[in-house]
Amino acid sequence: MTDDNPGTLYVVATPIGNLDDLTARAARVLGQVSRIAAEDTRHSGRLLAHLGLNKPMLSLHEHNEARRVDTLDSYLAAGEDIALISDAGTPLISDPGFVLVRELRARNRHIVPIPGPCALITALSGAGLPTDRFVFAGFLPAKPGARRQALEGWKTREETLVFYESPHRIVHTLEALQEQMADRDVVLARELTKTFETFLHGTPASLLAQLTADPNQARGEFVVIVAGAPPVEQGEHQAISAEALLETLLAEGVGVKQGAAIAARMLGGRKQVWYARLQAIKGEH
Repeated sequence: MTDDNPGTLYVVATPIGNLDDLTARAARVLGQVSRIAAEDTRHSGRLLAHLGLNKPMLSLHEHNEARRVDTLDSYLAAGEDIALISDAGTPLISDPGFVLVRELRARNRHIVPIPGPCALITALSGAGLPTDRFVFAGFLPAKPGARRQALEGWKTREETLVFYESPHRIVHTLEALQEQMADRDVVLARELTKTFETFLHGTPASLLAQLTADPNQARGEFVVIVAGAPPVEQGEHQAISAEALLETLLAEGVGVKQGAAIAARMLGGRKQVWYARLQAIKGEH
């Protein structure tokens, strides 16, 4: 076969824990394709063995994805059908595959998604927090400062917030949530669809206490779901001039550095500019 009759790339969702969650359509596609691109061929090999399949596989992960595009495109051009799978859940959702799909779309290749398990949707469906609007932010930054800054940027959003987190960082994330959103309802979903599936519900402080009391609860991959900020009623905030805010901050004993950070957060602009203006006002008094 040639480009006149090219193959199809199937983006196949696979189980996040319970193998019975694989759809009949996904199983059929995995059985029909010529080869499979997998995030970890050893891990996915166990799924194929469960299905009684023996297919040519090649790895596709964050470190080699860009280099795999031409190889996979050549297979498609030769008329082969290919399945893209990740270690668990839906490819591209905090998993490799975006670069491949984007580049193959640009080359007018045929791409078919095969829907199925996804950790964030599974967690939302059982968490008991609002689902009419939500924001998925993937994994939070690993470094404390960047993590704190990211949460500060999200904390005024009224939508439910959803993050993924690893077991060795979950305590640090809860500590950051305690700093930024101490009064929010938070749900930790772990070991989804597995034997020890658990939903923990509380404030960041109470969840930290639960994990401290029972370290076993800090095992497994987490979906962190945070209630959105309460809506601001119209007219609740009155307009305030920049000068009035700066004068008030200084009158209340707020330091110049902290005042600059508050002004930048409330009014926008650079902290250095607000710092200079506060210094100038302070010098006038």
